[in-house]
Amino acid sequence: MDRKIDILLNKYGESHQHETNKAIHWVCVPLIMFSLVGLLMSVPFPNYSIVFNLATLVLMFALGYYLRLSLPLSFGLIFIVISLLLGNYYLKLYVEAIGINYVYVSLMIFILAWIGQFYGHKVEGKKPSFLEDIQFLLIGPAWLLHFIYKKLGFKY
Repeated sequence: MDRKIDILLNKYGESHQHETNKAIHWVCVPLIMFSLVGLLMSVPFPNYSIVFNLATLVLMFALGYYLRLSLPLSFGLIFIVISLLLGNYYLKLYVEAIGINYVYVSLMIFILAWIGQFYGHKVEGKKPSFLEDIQFLLIGPAWLLHFIYKKLGFKY
């Protein structure tokens, strides 16, 4: 019997067969993740720090979801989560130092990446998976990571 992670990855893959759509997802899924973390980090939070903010709270719940699906994938996603937090933290410091509101930068990346995603699905000729089931918003990053694991010979 297939594990839940296998079923979800296969189902997600059904609407991601076209090479152009796949290539767009390799760019846009990480950009959406990055910009979403940036937007969440921009929400005022008590005792705000790189470790203590709304983004880390949401990401901890997401990691809990991934832990239930696949321990090996969740380890890879921990590295990604740390990279997203650090990347956003330092980019936010830089952008705000030059006088630009980081919310606008994150929002612009978010919108452009989603436009790319929808274009990819137009090329594919299939609706995005999350329109069928919202949990597929969390499966996109795992779907990309599982290809990296396969390439490296890691079990997921």
